Amino acid sequence: MTRDPTGTAVDASVRTPSVEEAPARRRRLAAWMLALLSGIGGMAGVGIASAQDADAHVVFPDSVQQGAMVIGRVPPGSRVEYAGRTLRVTGYGSVVLGIGRDATGPAQVRIVRPDGGEQTASIAVTARDWPLQRVDGVPPSTVDPPPATAERIRREQALVTAARVRDDARADFAQHFIRPVEGRISGRFGRARVYNGTPGSPHSGMDIAAPQGTPIKAPAAGLVTFAGPDLYLTGGTVLLDHGHGISSNFLHLSRLDVREGDRVEQGQVIGAVGATGRATGPHLHWGMNWFDVRIDPQLVLERAR
Repeated sequence: MTRDPTGTAVDASVRTPSVEEAPARRRRLAAWMLALLSGIGGMAGVGIASAQDADAHVVFPDSVQQGAMVIGRVPPGSRVEYAGRTLRVTGYGSVVLGIGRDATGPAQVRIVRPDGGEQTASIAVTARDWPLQRVDGVPPSTVDPPPATAERIRREQALVTAARVRDDARADFAQHFIRPVEGRISGRFGRARVYNGTPGSPHSGMDIAAPQGTPIKAPAAGLVTFAGPDLYLTGGTVLLDHGHGISSNFLHLSRLDVREGDRVEQGQVIGAVGATGRATGPHLHWGMNWFDVRIDPQLVLERAR
């Protein structure tokens, strides 16, 4: 005896549902999918009148924090627009977007349903406190590089930026993410940083302190879109694309176990912790993006709880 996604017991020996029974099962499945998405927390949208019209609803969070990855639900076949971009919609009607570190909101998501009707989902954005973090002891040449080195950094960062423009149909982003390594969080997303007394850009990810050589596991499935063993600032660097513009980046690696084009599954080892590039000791920098918008991996992890 097994159970289908709606929780209904199914005996493998029982005949296939009849044509009359199939619509009812489809309605149960649609209701189950909407209930699953509602588990994201604090969802806004039209309430469910019945399972029959579950597919007609638009569901997004009422509010999110700066740096959040936002998953919503729209009628399959809808056109969805946010921040000047048309969002990819899965066959189930799922969409994803990212809220930047400095976003003020409300985030306005425009939906054009298959029947031509339009509505806008308005998502409040909660401001966060960004403490100042001082990082001393980094190589001076990585803080104020000479012109030739600055040009190398520009070229390398252009390659990484180009890898983030992908908009694949894969929906690996919908998995519940896991931590790529265990260890103390030594740097948090969004904090303003001062390197050797010189102000720098806000921290773009989560730093996890771990011993040199610790295996790094893919937090979710994806496609390797960049793998470089020796970038000037980030050292050993891997980008993993999770579909729909969501990607992870892993920096300062001592070893890369994947190469561009590899498909990896959640939990697969992609490399090892190191201290390459601009680093003061062995740790993993795990960053996430929605295209060019940086998002907070910690908030993505908390979505699974």
